[in-house]
Amino acid sequence: MNIKEMIESKQVLLSDGAWGTEMADRGMQPGECPELLNADRPEIVKAIAEAYIQAGSDIIITNTFGGSPYKLAKFALDSRCEELNEKGTAISREAAGTEVVVCASLGPTGEFLSPLGTVTEQEMTDAFSRQVRGFVKGGADCIVIETMSDIGEALCALAAAREYSALPVVVSMTFEKGQKGYATMMGITPEVAAEKLEQAGVDIVGSNCGAGIDQILDIAKGMRAASDKPLWFKPNAGLPVLENGKTVFKETPEYMASRVPALVEAGAAIVGGCCGTTPAHIEALRNVLDSL
Repeated sequence: MNIKEMIESKQVLLSDGAWGTEMADRGMQPGECPELLNADRPEIVKAIAEAYIQAGSDIIITNTFGGSPYKLAKFALDSRCEELNEKGTAISREAAGTEVVVCASLGPTGEFLSPLGTVTEQEMTDAFSRQVRGFVKGGADCIVIETMSDIGEALCALAAAREYSALPVVVSMTFEKGQKGYATMMGITPEVAAEKLEQAGVDIVGSNCGAGIDQILDIAKGMRAASDKPLWFKPNAGLPVLENGKTVFKETPEYMASRVPALVEAGAAIVGGCCGTTPAHIEALRNVLDSL
């Protein structure tokens, strides 16, 4: 499936929702490596992909968000990086068939580039390249570099995607609201991020996580003003709150869906959900998009 052609032929595409909470609901234990499920319990991963497809998603991601060698090393699994990324992609590919786009998920490493940290740009790019090779073998249609705060790390991931694949690439940053407005924790505003990413040659830019749909609306307006690229937005189901020692997200499917027309008006080409969103949220978004 060609995501760029789909964007051109369809007004707005619908992506999926959260995966981490869905895996936990299906038996993944606290502290367990999510990507190891791709090899040990693939039926859990496939059930999540299928649930989102049934809810109406045009695009599903993969269970590979934390699949970098740096993150896998914390579980002594870095030697299995290519394997686990390939398996995660292949599971979504099997669920998607030929009608749904598989967008392989590549998240931050948790490391800092030099001089803030000890990792060089080449080392970071080489680490991401191992994931990208797995994505290609697993049958991905595109790559989403998501939940990024450091534009430098995002550009390393983009370089790896360009060198080791011919797939379209989404880069989705995470912003939080401070006294001076929205910015990543590294101080990058939505406008600057969109401008720099467009200059770097990404196919789609956007934002996910960090905020609910009302905050994402503000971010969308800033990114639209700075870039002509298609825009991708996956807000949380509201801001997280702690109840009885557990993090919960209280934005209902109905409320999130009610704000989708405004997000589309702000320029969104692709919408979906991040933390706290469920197949019910995606189904509600599907119903609204179909009515537009």
